[in-house]
Amino acid sequence: MIPRYSREVMTTIWEPQSRFQIWFEIEAHACDALAELGVIPKESAKIIWEKGNFDISRIDEIEKEVKHDVIAFLTSLSEYIGPEARFVHQGMTSSDVLDTCLSIQMVKAADILINDVEKLLVVLKRRAIEHKMDVCIGRSHAIHAEPVTFGLKMAQAYAEFDRNLVRLKAAREEIATCAISGAVGTFANIDPYVEEHVAKAMGLNVEPISTQVIPRDRHAMFFCTLGVVASSIERLAVEIRHLQRTEVLEVEEFFSKGQKGSSAMPHKRNPILTENLTGLARLVRGMALPAMENVALWHERDISHSSVERMIGPDATVTLDFALARLTGVMDKLVVYPNNMKTNMDKLGGLHNSQRILLALTQAGVSREDSYRLVQRNAMKVWEEGANFAEELKADPEVNKILTSAEIDDKFDIAYHTKHIDTIFTRVFGE
Repeated sequence: MIPRYSREVMTTIWEPQSRFQIWFEIEAHACDALAELGVIPKESAKIIWEKGNFDISRIDEIEKEVKHDVIAFLTSLSEYIGPEARFVHQGMTSSDVLDTCLSIQMVKAADILINDVEKLLVVLKRRAIEHKMDVCIGRSHAIHAEPVTFGLKMAQAYAEFDRNLVRLKAAREEIATCAISGAVGTFANIDPYVEEHVAKAMGLNVEPISTQVIPRDRHAMFFCTLGVVASSIERLAVEIRHLQRTEVLEVEEFFSKGQKGSSAMPHKRNPILTENLTGLARLVRGMALPAMENVALWHERDISHSSVERMIGPDATVTLDFALARLTGVMDKLVVYPNNMKTNMDKLGGLHNSQRILLALTQAGVSREDSYRLVQRNAMKVWEEGANFAEELKADPEVNKILTSAEIDDKFDIAYHTKHIDTIFTRVFGE
């Protein structure tokens, strides 16, 4: 989590002020429940809310001595509250506070990420509709294959991130859980009602069964979901990078006035944003593995997960938030060159229609093997000699015995390749 790749809306969630405020609210809500149960005086619960405060520098000072962050926090809290502070943390353990707080932070982070994806989807849909029928060559193994449209590329990205939206919402639900169950999770020293009260007050669900910690399979699923979203970012970023290559130049990142591309070569216009997104995606994906390794804790609790989560919680969410916002900006301003798309498609003399000729020959009664041989030998002349595919087919005595010149020309109609675009768009956008 560094300023260069961070947005304040996400970093705020993970700052000490936010974290300690959540800790206080968990403790105060727990006191309300304890007061309702008659465990502590109602007036004491009221005073805890009224006087409750903390000092971050003081917490840091105390922690240097006690080597325990929650105890340091509780000590600072008691200095503001006074005698009633003895009722704070009654029957609770540190993980009750830490884990429930982490759940709240991750839920807040998920809400931002969900909003990020929703904004990206708006842009992707607009670009898909805008370029719905802008024909470009589809590539298999990076080699010219058959025509697609740039709109289809955008629709594919839309469908992918629409799935990611569903995944993020599921991940939010997965992590939105509260544990106030005391040492080793038995509720021996605190009534389950307290957990129910705190969960409701903090917008969480009750953890059905915890040990001393919330089960880490939930966290693993959350971070794996972030990794999948990051992978989708990289897929689209890599597509843009390939299409921006000088030899291709079908799209280009927006190059603003005054922008510089290279310290040495003034002519350069580099795909720096999508390259950056590729790198950021690697970071987010890299945080999924330690989250999965956190699942296997010793018995009812250890803290091997703690140091991991203190890093990946902020870093993964902050990085993914930044990446999604950056990707949205890239796609919003992406410069598209339909004329270059057509030029590139025409470079191979109509070879993208080879399958149409193959099928026409088989339909005319020629074996698939012989059809493939006839088409391939004429296609190779295009590859090796720069010939025109249609003319070579017409001049091939074996082919023109089967297909007329008019029939061959018919197989070079670009509309054939785009006839189902509307069907695909209806499937994706439901319109």
